[in-house]
Amino acid sequence: MPEVIDILSEAFSKVVYELICRTACDLPDDVIAALEKARSREKQGSTAELILSIYLKNTEMARQNRKPVCQDTGLPAFFVSHPPGISKRQMTQVFHDLLKRTTQEQYLRPNAVDPVTGKNSGINVGTGFPGVYFTEWDDPAIEISLMLKGGGSENVGRQYSLPYAALDAGRDLEGVRRVVLDAVRRAEGKGCPPGILGVCIGGDRGSGYVEAKRQLLRPVDDMNENSTLAELEDRILTDANRLGIGPQGLGGETTLLGVKIGALHRVPASYFVTIAYMCWEHRRRRLKIQPDGSYSIV
Repeated sequence: MPEVIDILSEAFSKVVYELICRTACDLPDDVIAALEKARSREKQGSTAELILSIYLKNTEMARQNRKPVCQDTGLPAFFVSHPPGISKRQMTQVFHDLLKRTTQEQYLRPNAVDPVTGKNSGINVGTGFPGVYFTEWDDPAIEISLMLKGGGSENVGRQYSLPYAALDAGRDLEGVRRVVLDAVRRAEGKGCPPGILGVCIGGDRGSGYVEAKRQLLRPVDDMNENSTLAELEDRILTDANRLGIGPQGLGGETTLLGVKIGALHRVPASYFVTIAYMCWEHRRRRLKIQPDGSYSIV
């Protein structure tokens, strides 16, 4: 029998704790590179160049001082791939315990609010909070991807049902392009652009949002394995950056840093297009831990 990782061990908690802290305080290199590339495209001395320079300075200070990149540390979303024999309930409890600790240590802002009473739990744990999504695989390792998604970007996410008459958007990829660009236009500066889009074509209303967020786990500079979707991603990115919305909605050449599209099978009667908008401070990290205790965080 292959060795099973002890998820209740101190060693496991230690690396997941580091994953949470690094996600909050240290943007991935591909995100920083995308911001630097965007700054180089903006007109020298422009408001857009200034804003992007401030973003980059902010990320540098957060990394050096091990402080959160943004005051809104968002909703934690854990995407877990695990081998057989792992208790989802126990792993979720580990996440809860570590969120409580990192909130107390001010790596995270307490964000879990009861919508009925208005009371904040104070520990980033509540009903349905954080989001935890499990997938069983054959690899003996455990992989945990964490994304911290702020409220501003979450508020401008959208879902469309095609056909969408207001945009003459039919049930085809051209219709998809039209509604995604409409979502970007409606978001304007409210999602803290330049943003990154996670898009799901198909699925149902619930699965579409989960898959759209899962697409945001892809590196900014990767290419879709599906050539048709890769072409659509590139076209939407180009078209969005012609809208002139720019950083913080104040104008410029860079409205989006990337577009990531996935597709789920749908029932014949439904054709949903779901857009998850991520702000410029794309806080996501991936931990992979092996049965022997070795691990990497990227």
